[in-house]
Amino acid sequence: MVKGQGVHTAFVDCVKLLKEHDNLEVIVNGEGWGDIMHAHTYGPYYFWKGRRYRGRRVFTAHVIPDSIKGSLPAYPFLKFFVRWYLRRVYSYADVCIAISPAVGRAIRKLGANTRIVEIHNPIDVGKFTASPKLRAAGRAQLGLREDAFVVLGVGQLEGRKGVEDFLDIAEACPDLTFVWVGGRPFGVLTEGIARINKRIKASEERVKFAGLFDLEEMPAVYNAADLFLFPSYQENCPLAPMEAAAAGLPVIYRDIPEYAYLYKHPYIKAKDVEEFIALTKRMATEPAFREQGRSISRELLTQFDKEHIRKQLLALYREMLAGKE
Repeated sequence: MVKGQGVHTAFVDCVKLLKEHDNLEVIVNGEGWGDIMHAHTYGPYYFWKGRRYRGRRVFTAHVIPDSIKGSLPAYPFLKFFVRWYLRRVYSYADVCIAISPAVGRAIRKLGANTRIVEIHNPIDVGKFTASPKLRAAGRAQLGLREDAFVVLGVGQLEGRKGVEDFLDIAEACPDLTFVWVGGRPFGVLTEGIARINKRIKASEERVKFAGLFDLEEMPAVYNAADLFLFPSYQENCPLAPMEAAAAGLPVIYRDIPEYAYLYKHPYIKAKDVEEFIALTKRMATEPAFREQGRSISRELLTQFDKEHIRKQLLALYREMLAGKE
């Protein structure tokens, strides 16, 4: 799998979560064969591995056609193939796990012949907890002053993730430091690569593009910040804002329809760059508002409790095995 994107993180987190207790054995990829196949990606290996699991195939759908739309510049020419291929992927599974209501609707819209179950991505809150030690380590690693108010963005460097809006917000807040963490899994095929590179090259020194970090390093990266911006234009069940919330950060989302169906609790949102700027300035200058943002983050996290999600997965596995027996 390609590192540096949410699907890879979700796969790693799922394997870790399932291994945390001794009530099942977890076999990963080429390590052998099991009773249930649970896949997170959709390449040829998915179809090859699943040939011996007829009736026992689970697929977690992280990607829908709209996810590709904002990632690859050639999407207008690929959209018919993408829709056809993803329909095959979904239909190959006996059960598709939709990580959000928007994903479930997209699977149905494609006409995939599969059962759909909604289970969110889990969040390991303990891994990303707020820590003065991690804050110091993260600031040292990123080269940030201790007295700087740091605004963080995490995601692939592509138009869909709102990188250009992040730069617009940074230009309007000259007293703050902005850091973007993420790379380009699609390389030169990434949507908007030349346009975004030009903007990055022209940005000020206080706007840092730090590149990719290993998953183990991300808790320190989140702790190094004071505020998390998530200006992405399309998401399903994003991990980055929840990881930031677990690290004690207030989070400002873009106001998109997907979140209204996904989140059961209130969240801070901005409909455009102007609102992002206004909210960012309030966060930087009003401690009470910043604390309110942290409180909202803590409440949002309760929906993604990893133990609850593990129980949902085990119940699904047992149900499928009982059906085959």
